[in-house]
Amino acid sequence: MLNQTSVTEFLLLGVTDIQVLQTFLFVVFLTIYFVSVTGNGIILMVVISDAKLHSPMYFFLGNLSCLDICYSTVTLPKMLENFLSTHKAISFLGCISQLHFFHFLGSTEAMLLAVMAFDRFVAICKPLHYPLIMNHQLCTQMAIIIWIIGFFHALLHSIMTSRLNFCGSNHIHHFFCDVKPLLELVCGNVELNQWLLNTVTGTIGMGPFLITLISYFYIILYLFFKTHSCSMLHKALSTCASHFMVVILFYAPVVFIYIRPASGSSMDQDRVIAIMYSVVTPVLNPLIYTLRNKEVKGALSRVIRRL
Repeated sequence: MLNQTSVTEFLLLGVTDIQVLQTFLFVVFLTIYFVSVTGNGIILMVVISDAKLHSPMYFFLGNLSCLDICYSTVTLPKMLENFLSTHKAISFLGCISQLHFFHFLGSTEAMLLAVMAFDRFVAICKPLHYPLIMNHQLCTQMAIIIWIIGFFHALLHSIMTSRLNFCGSNHIHHFFCDVKPLLELVCGNVELNQWLLNTVTGTIGMGPFLITLISYFYIILYLFFKTHSCSMLHKALSTCASHFMVVILFYAPVVFIYIRPASGSSMDQDRVIAIMYSVVTPVLNPLIYTLRNKEVKGALSRVIRRL
């Protein structure tokens, strides 16, 4: 998987070129990274260790926390290194690897959110059939399938990008290696790569998003027309609200970056929006799920008491 050019490394220009902000931003993003890894790590530990959370909903939540730890780790350590470095280089192989894992984990998370929405749909709208439908075998199979699809989706981008002819500047106007900023450096036709980005990545992003919206549409209809208990209605809406907040935080910036036309692109805008879904969202997910979820807070209390 080698490129056809003499380019051996790229220079990541980062979030900003204002030197006086570098140390401040290093501290800010180091704190965010620590909170993200710690928060998601705690949720993962609680879900694994507490028997009361061994259900489909928390199985998928554990997968989400694992994804968020890895997702942050793909971009943030290199960003932190570059804040303190004058030579902000990344090797060609390192750049393609970062691109691969970023799209692998990002597309897997997009599909996982749709699976989590489907799980809530079955739990709320088909409660008597829930244990039969969402059995352990099906949940495991769905998790494995979305991880595999995510991997091969990313592999497609990494192979196609690595074969491009980089004969111009090696300065990437971003804080990590992504397809769009790399296409700006290519000498030659990138229509196929742009098509893959818009069509394949667009489908991977919008498909699960539509499934999520449809699931919540039916959930809301069911709750308002079939549920007569105010306590059940409140509990169901509270659980769904947490998940829907995560969905909006993840999908809104992704759609803005990858679905809109390239002609409307601004590198500065793209960098700010990329910070939202690659840095901010992973750190907010554990806060959203723990602050709004009594079962997770209860399990966390039990774990703390055992320590």
